[in-house]
Amino acid sequence: MIEIDGAIGEGGGQVLRSALSLSLLTGQAFRITRIRKSRSRPGLYPQHLAAVRAAAQISGAAVSGDRLGSHELHFVPGQLRPGRYHFDIGTAGATALVLQTLLLPLALAQARSSLSISGGTHVPWSPCFHYLDWHWRPLLARLGIAFQLELAMAGFYPQGGGELRAEIPGGARPTSLSVLERGRLNCLRGLSAVANLPLEIAERQRSQVLRRLLRCNPQLELHIDVEPLPARSPGTLLLLLAEFEHSQACFFALGARGKRAERVADEAVDDLFAFLEGDGVVDRWMADQLLLPLALAAGASALRTAEVSTHLLTNAAVIRAFLPVRIAVDGAPGQAALVRIQPGPAESGAGGFRLS
Repeated sequence: MIEIDGAIGEGGGQVLRSALSLSLLTGQAFRITRIRKSRSRPGLYPQHLAAVRAAAQISGAAVSGDRLGSHELHFVPGQLRPGRYHFDIGTAGATALVLQTLLLPLALAQARSSLSISGGTHVPWSPCFHYLDWHWRPLLARLGIAFQLELAMAGFYPQGGGELRAEIPGGARPTSLSVLERGRLNCLRGLSAVANLPLEIAERQRSQVLRRLLRCNPQLELHIDVEPLPARSPGTLLLLLAEFEHSQACFFALGARGKRAERVADEAVDDLFAFLEGDGVVDRWMADQLLLPLALAAGASALRTAEVSTHLLTNAAVIRAFLPVRIAVDGAPGQAALVRIQPGPAESGAGGFRLS
């Protein structure tokens, strides 16, 4: 049984989610202690517990410690079982993080799966649905991991009540990736959206983005849609996708009570400007999300991240515990860096699931 210290690196829920994904992929059991030790309220919270129980359900796993507040968990996966599943977090917990726990194991399985996950789709401290659909999904498709996403209902913090759906055909085989230069900026696309609020707020968000970006580059090709989102709770979103010659990067901000529409727009634009000032090829969030699929690829990969995050370093440590892979990060935390991934030979896990 692989022993994982939940306090390593950023010491949050990512340690657990990555361990669950890797356990399903390799068939290896693990025990994790000091779960979310670095958080002000450590232990399993509803979205983490939902990820554990979802991973257990799709693999017939034997689990102990799967209860709210638990600081330790034992997870012994069985045979992966593609199929049709629904998981309800029960709070505004991030549906995106539950999806990312399950996606790769089901994508590499040999049969189709359908997922629906209820909870928060646009909540702080996690990728929102549109970041997944506009950015994460196309990049994984570039790696040979195809799937489709649908937003059935948006769910904003703190009420939640949203639902995302995923159709996963299975049979994927990840390929390597080398992106060391982003090339010229071809265009910027965006979305300014509101739920259960006047559309004028979304228009103000859009106007602020246009004002700032076109002031810097009047010739920039820029398209920002304004849309209402179906939801049971109020909320706003401003998302920007920068499409380069060789890559893309995505930035978003969410509204909150008392937060002006212009400030929401400014947060996303500020992140975009910070990225453009450096030589990063992928944004700091996507770098750690690409690490696991690239560790499963047949060949070596290399990418330049805009920033070395604690999530990236933490994910690398958990991956090394399960897979014979070399991950080198040539840069200090908080700085741009070259990330190189050299997978080892594929192995069969206890569940009979082969990575290659």
